[in-house]
Amino acid sequence: MNKRLSVPYLKTLSLTPENQESPIHFLKNWKTPQGYFYLRNHFAYPQIHTRNLVLSIAGNVHKPMEISFNELIRFPFKEILVPLECSGNKRAKFKPKVFGEQWEEGAVSQGKWKGVPLKELLDKAGLLAGSKEAVFAGMDFGERKDFKESFYFARSLPIEKALHEDTIVAYEYNGKPIPYKHGYPFRLIVPQWYAMASVKWLRNIFIIQHEFNGPFQTKDYVYYPYEDSDLDKKPVTAINVNSTIQHPLDRSIVNEGLHVIKGIAWTGTGTINEVAISFDHGDTWRKASLKYRGNEKYSWVKWHFNWEVKKGEYTILVRATDTEGNIQPIKPYWNRKGYGYNAVQKIKIQVV
Repeated sequence: MNKRLSVPYLKTLSLTPENQESPIHFLKNWKTPQGYFYLRNHFAYPQIHTRNLVLSIAGNVHKPMEISFNELIRFPFKEILVPLECSGNKRAKFKPKVFGEQWEEGAVSQGKWKGVPLKELLDKAGLLAGSKEAVFAGMDFGERKDFKESFYFARSLPIEKALHEDTIVAYEYNGKPIPYKHGYPFRLIVPQWYAMASVKWLRNIFIIQHEFNGPFQTKDYVYYPYEDSDLDKKPVTAINVNSTIQHPLDRSIVNEGLHVIKGIAWTGTGTINEVAISFDHGDTWRKASLKYRGNEKYSWVKWHFNWEVKKGEYTILVRATDTEGNIQPIKPYWNRKGYGYNAVQKIKIQVV
């Protein structure tokens, strides 16, 4: 008799637009399967037609051009294992609470992206002097609640970041064409930046000589550290060093004996070089064992810690550190839109 296996599902936060969390605590593979990759949308899904299988490059370039899907896949390519994290991941943990989608810990997923370095395409178009930013517009559009007009989702990158060797225009995910819900046919992939930079359904690249001021650039995806003031605001860019305990789950009841605490850690600067566990509210820390994915410099790190435990109630803390000296703080950097949460994770366990 065949046993029916339990399968994790995405957790729905909203249906219109569709926003769903990955079952991050139950995923063991380095590459998140397509059906478990989290979904973050601002608008309804765009309609894709054959005429949309073209990428245009214009603006401050010597030769404006359009590149078809079939032409793009003939360019030199690279494949990179990259985690994409919504900048609102773990927003639900902020105190005091902030408005926005109340993500827990599943707005992060990882996959193998194949595509053409953006630099190859911009070199072909020929950047002109004075190029300051590259603007990327997707095919998804709609009305915002704070404006009376419609917008396409559009973001920009400084030209230096656009020309980075690993900023790519991807056309495959985990060895197959990018799934429709994740940006088919083209998706910009910007390693180590929060995923709002990795524009889906990419249609237009426009080179400008000034700063882009679209609403998803200068109103959203900005850190506002004060409730009633825009003072000291700054843009959301690189991913903060972060970690998650995948097992055991918070408020679990387990038997005494040997247990393995395990999870993942990732960062937007350098690489993870330490994950530590504390059982005494942060007074002392014990190093976990780390496992890297070959030479994949952007991949998250898997970690584990063998825990011999007796009966009682325990609080477990985990924090990650990267090679640039960044370390998860005890308290998060509060900001009124709830971006970049990366405080030390804490779970409670009862041992019987």
